[in-house]
Amino acid sequence: MKRNILLLEPNYKNKFPPIGLMKLATYFRLRGDNVVFYKGDLKEFLINDITGDCVEKLNQMDSTINWKLRSDKIATYIKYRRKADIDKIGLEDSAYSILLAPWVDYYKDYYHKKEYLKHPKWDWIGVTTLFTFYWDITIETILFAKGLVKDIKNIMVGGVLASIQPKEIEEATGIKPHCGTLHTPYKDIDEDNPYIIDELPLDYSILEEIDYEYVDGKAFFSYATRGCIRHCPFCAVPILEPKFQSYLPLKERIEQTRRLFGDQQNLLLMDNNVLASKDLPKIIEDIRSCGFIPGAKYIEPNQYKIAIRNLRLGINDRGYIKKCWKLLKEINDMKRFNEEIRTHIYRIREENGLLYPITCTKEALIRTYKDFAPYFEKKYASQKGRSRYIDFNQGVDARLFTDEIVSLLAQVPIRPLRIAFDDIKTEEAYTKALKMSVKHGIKDFSNYLLYNFKEQPIDLYHRMRINVDLCEELNVSIYSFPMKYHPIRDEHSHDRDYIGKHWNRKYIRAVQAILNATKGKIGRGVSFFEKAFGRNEDEFMELLIMPETFLLFRFFFEHLGYTDKWRADMACLTDEERSIIMPIILKNKFTDIDNLDVNEKIKKVLSYYKNYRSEIADSRSELYKLKRDFEKKKLGI
Repeated sequence: MKRNILLLEPNYKNKFPPIGLMKLATYFRLRGDNVVFYKGDLKEFLINDITGDCVEKLNQMDSTINWKLRSDKIATYIKYRRKADIDKIGLEDSAYSILLAPWVDYYKDYYHKKEYLKHPKWDWIGVTTLFTFYWDITIETILFAKGLVKDIKNIMVGGVLASIQPKEIEEATGIKPHCGTLHTPYKDIDEDNPYIIDELPLDYSILEEIDYEYVDGKAFFSYATRGCIRHCPFCAVPILEPKFQSYLPLKERIEQTRRLFGDQQNLLLMDNNVLASKDLPKIIEDIRSCGFIPGAKYIEPNQYKIAIRNLRLGINDRGYIKKCWKLLKEINDMKRFNEEIRTHIYRIREENGLLYPITCTKEALIRTYKDFAPYFEKKYASQKGRSRYIDFNQGVDARLFTDEIVSLLAQVPIRPLRIAFDDIKTEEAYTKALKMSVKHGIKDFSNYLLYNFKEQPIDLYHRMRINVDLCEELNVSIYSFPMKYHPIRDEHSHDRDYIGKHWNRKYIRAVQAILNATKGKIGRGVSFFEKAFGRNEDEFMELLIMPETFLLFRFFFEHLGYTDKWRADMACLTDEERSIIMPIILKNKFTDIDNLDVNEKIKKVLSYYKNYRSEIADSRSELYKLKRDFEKKKLGI
């Protein structure tokens, strides 16, 4: 029996699509089930879903009118319940209008009176989870799912948070999560399931169903290994993937994705420690056999042709109707076509209900394919090709580097090579691995630099400095991304307020303020780095206690002389006065400075810590005018 399957991703921000849900979508489609994926406002999902049911009912009662073309008006009435909105639907156009009106009201009440809770339509719901600090929105999504499923035994909650904190989730929702991956045939989900779900190809079509665009969504996503040989205390991998699997064949999954969803430019492998695999030569050969060799070019396939083909095949009508609408809107706005052609495209869209996603129909899209096909052929015909790369996105382990391993890595177009550098203790191994890579022709590198864990703040400075100096020494590019450690357990796991043993709120805020100016990364350029983070340890530590506004508007406050005044007044403090003021500064709370029982020297220094941003934003303030004049002078106006 065909089941209704709903896959939900909480509406948090994330770079990568939900790989676990994409595998589940493949599994359920293999079984012939009806699959829907959603990420976004949960109320909007309900309204659109109920509108779809209403349209289907109206079509059953009077198929002479295409009620799908009036979906937007039906949705508006269901949402707002205004009489003027029901009049706009045009029920009187039907000979059966007297019978239709009660049904539209039924679906309106079905939403507002929450009748959907009494009559759930979903047979199985899967909810993915991510970081622990997304706790609130994740729990909200799970509780939402409980109201929509016919039997709460058929809700599966999985992913990172679910595997790390299963007891907490069960206590909050009553749902016992699934921990780790789905790797057991004849057990996971269905007793007659012959598949290892974790090794299934991804269903990319579900990404077309939603408005959310993933930053790194246009690539092949896969694993060549699972697990990690390390057990770092800050990492969730030993919980998520406790067993190290040294080889998962890539080629068949990549080729299947190509056949169904079209070629992708890049390959992102999400392995947690690929260099630990004894099968690395086979993995590299798989990557090369999939077309990822140095110098390879990517020619984007005709996306409209693929979308229409998949509509004809019945592969996710919901997703490909929406994708076709996006592509038609895009081509309608292309400046390469003259106004006459764009008007012609618009008119065909208008005549066939293709101007809005909610009114698009599969039949209209297939019927008009030949009208639009020449324009899409022209769009995709003149491509020069773009370089394609492979990215071991979770990083590689510097301690495992050998000449043999690096020679293998050099056989595929890695960009960037992400070499982990989470601990200053690995400096020797890290530097050796990077130099070895450069010797084999690799020039682009990146890494996350964990901070706020067990290291001293000065250790973060050293690691950043090492990367900047190596850029100059080796003539390469290294992009560093300092990443604040966040515990995966204890009372701070559900928020972002955790402060490490050697850190405090002021240091954390200072690093974040500096990174705000550098757009979160540190690249090549000694002078830029030294201005941002200091020329040495002493300057870095001074920046950490500098007033935050002075960091955010560095050049402006230096121009005014405020920074030098703060520095001079700090220098005038006695050791005893510094022992009083430093705990105040490190707490990073300056809202009640005037009422503090401290001397005038200390109050004067603390006065620099007030929030100047409101003054800078106020067009009536003197600081606003000074900032405006400063910007004009910089621009030479």
